[in-house]
Amino acid sequence: MDISSITSAWVAGWAVSRGTPAPVAEHWGHRIDVGLPRHVVRHVLPAPDAASVGALCARLTAPYSWLKIMAGPEDAGAWITEGWTVPADPGFMMVKPLDPAARPAPPEGYARTTELREGVIRVRILAPDGTLAARGQIAPTGSTAVADQVETDPAHRRRGLGANVMRTLEAAAAQTGAQTGVLAATTDGLALYDSLDWRYRGPVTGIVRPEPTEA
Repeated sequence: MDISSITSAWVAGWAVSRGTPAPVAEHWGHRIDVGLPRHVVRHVLPAPDAASVGALCARLTAPYSWLKIMAGPEDAGAWITEGWTVPADPGFMMVKPLDPAARPAPPEGYARTTELREGVIRVRILAPDGTLAARGQIAPTGSTAVADQVETDPAHRRRGLGANVMRTLEAAAAQTGAQTGVLAATTDGLALYDSLDWRYRGPVTGIVRPEPTEA
């Protein structure tokens, strides 16, 4: 998959995972009307440049409009106009062939649940006291599936829970017919995904127009 195909798959799966309206194709890429107070709209650019980013920055005036561009933070910082900012944490677009058999048992003492709801597979791992220790979800959309919102409670880290969630999600998505997983990793998650054979395919950088008092 080239970066344009990866971006399209990511946009489609992210919209399903977050329960937003379907993405709209634009000549620069994709638009998702997210509709949240701090995330009003998201424009995703698979092939950004100074002209396309600058034009969108000039056009979008509502606070908490977002751009997601397939470029690094250095480029993003050079292309944005006044009133926009690049958050500190970079992103990493990653892909992986999905294995339908990779579903290990949870660590001893932990219990795992898997649920399919509204097209999204959700995995939760509960601690011995019944509290949530780790979670994640994945949204299959045909041949690809987008992993999203994978997190482990700080009190339960370094016990293999994140890897268990990911392998369970991967297997469940593969069993729906998806062949390739796609995700956008943060710096915190990069080591986990790398250890699970996800492969880096390029940067993804967020750009946001905050409230004027926050700029």
